Amino acid sequence: MDIFKRISEHRTEKDSLSWTGTFAEYIELLRKNPGLARTAHSRVYDMIASQGINDQSGHKSYSFFNQEIFGLDRAIEKLVEEYFHSAARRLDVRKRILLLMGPVSGGKSTIVTMLKRGLEQFAKTDLGAVYAIKGCPMHEEPLHLIPLELRPEIERELGVKIEGSLCPSCQMRLKTEYNGCIEDVLIERVFISEEGRVGIGTFSPSDPKSQDIADLTGSIDFSTITEFGSESDPRAYRFDGELNKANRGIMEFQEMLKCDEKFLWNLLSLTQEGNFKAGRFALISADELIIAHTNETEYKSFISNKKNEALQSRMIVMPIPYNLRVSDEEKIYAKLISQSDMSHIHIAPHALRDAAIFSILTRLKETKKQGMDLVKKMRMYDGEVVEGYKEADLKEMQNEFQEEGMSGIDPRYVINRISSALIRQDLQCINALDVLRALKDGLDQHPSITKDERERYLNFISVARKEYDDIAKKEVQKAFVYSFEESARTIFDNYLDNIEAYCNWGKIKDPLTGEEMDPDERLMRSIEEQIGISENAKKAFREEILIRISSYSRKGRKFDYSSHERLREAIEKKLFADLKDIVKITTSSKTPDEKQLKKINDVTKQLIDEHGYCPVCANELLRYVGSLLNR
Repeated sequence: MDIFKRISEHRTEKDSLSWTGTFAEYIELLRKNPGLARTAHSRVYDMIASQGINDQSGHKSYSFFNQEIFGLDRAIEKLVEEYFHSAARRLDVRKRILLLMGPVSGGKSTIVTMLKRGLEQFAKTDLGAVYAIKGCPMHEEPLHLIPLELRPEIERELGVKIEGSLCPSCQMRLKTEYNGCIEDVLIERVFISEEGRVGIGTFSPSDPKSQDIADLTGSIDFSTITEFGSESDPRAYRFDGELNKANRGIMEFQEMLKCDEKFLWNLLSLTQEGNFKAGRFALISADELIIAHTNETEYKSFISNKKNEALQSRMIVMPIPYNLRVSDEEKIYAKLISQSDMSHIHIAPHALRDAAIFSILTRLKETKKQGMDLVKKMRMYDGEVVEGYKEADLKEMQNEFQEEGMSGIDPRYVINRISSALIRQDLQCINALDVLRALKDGLDQHPSITKDERERYLNFISVARKEYDDIAKKEVQKAFVYSFEESARTIFDNYLDNIEAYCNWGKIKDPLTGEEMDPDERLMRSIEEQIGISENAKKAFREEILIRISSYSRKGRKFDYSSHERLREAIEKKLFADLKDIVKITTSSKTPDEKQLKKINDVTKQLIDEHGYCPVCANELLRYVGSLLNR
């Protein structure tokens, strides 16, 4: 690639988007596209909606967030529908501060960063174009030039709504530069940019003694006072505060509740009336979405102080909890690792999943639902089917605790521990055991874990280890069985033929001789005994399977061996029971013979080709499973 040619093309593309014209020409653009006069809240919602909205089973997901935010579908849906969508329709929620509240490393800052970056890109599209009075320090909405008395009829004519008034700088320029002729005022297309301080403002708290309110509202330019003679002359004032520059876009308050009170007073008027006070001027209009983020401890301290009631009533608090889905937690870790310089080190299958299992278990709360433990709950949250529980049970558990996901191990801790495992010298690959060991070793270094929590977390590491042991054994045993799925399906079909004949008092045909025979009780019991089905319970279990098949058939769904959790478990155990001794001998032999060596090589190849292992972690897996089977 010719780097400088590409840079030149990019510059040309940017220049082609530029537009400058008079207010009269802008009105013609507005006639064709009234959406140009949208509010900041509408612009943000349109930006999100333009990426695509998926509606499944009454729940919406937004493509805009899907690449960076994982496992927060419910929180994001509530955020977009209850705040952004409502505010875009000019409902009263647009006059509120949006406060994202949640635990550390939960995704609050990422959401805000995505909105800012998204708005920057959206402003470069035809749909997201933003026009402003040329030379205005606040990138003023051009329609503010229209006198108040004329606005009602012009609103009807153009099909728009006009809110707000000219900033002091534009009022002065309209008189001095344009002699009051608003049709001649120059309008330009502007591009929202945090770096260029156009449409995005960011305020971060620092030492209250040294931080000045001018950071928000601008300040007097003392070098020009002698020239213009008054502090109330707009030409002697710098309209360069964060609230000024955020006009038409987003104003972010980082760790808002750590701010000194005097910095928040300006927000009382800005949220409710859409204006703020600066210098010796009348109230200055500003159209901006105010978004802040804080942690739960700061928020509880804030609401306990009665002095904050006025500001509190102007807030909409959106809880942003930790993700509670194992598969999405895995994606978070994979994303963070891919951004590092350690992406060349191979991570064995299930390594990140085991870390995710540990993390999710620390965040879940014990349910009162009978027979439901944390592991089953974790699986249901991750979309797995758990025998004996339905969709209604899942929804009931999700609504059982308001604060679920607001505590537990954060992704930052986990990724720090994975990093410590990755950074070891001469390492080609890390597996689940390496990750779990790193997590365990780091618990003593975690600053906020109590002794009781440490014991509980150690137990969760043991649970994650047990999950890995089960997966490791199954994966190796499947690799030993040539065409595992085919073998499982054959056993499944034989079992179904036999239980159908048994329940209907019928016979089955021998596939070779065609001879009619009684159902094979020995075959059926050899499978059922794998999951502890007693002699007395066998009839009920077999009838339940047939009822399930009938139910699937009515719904047009195919019933296979994995459709019934206990039956799947029974068939796998039956296959593995027949295979266990072969696997044990082959994997644990210190001096394998030629036949065993060929089998090991075939299995290793299967693990590498089909399951994503590398030669290092495939061999480690075989040795580990051999030791498990010999215990």
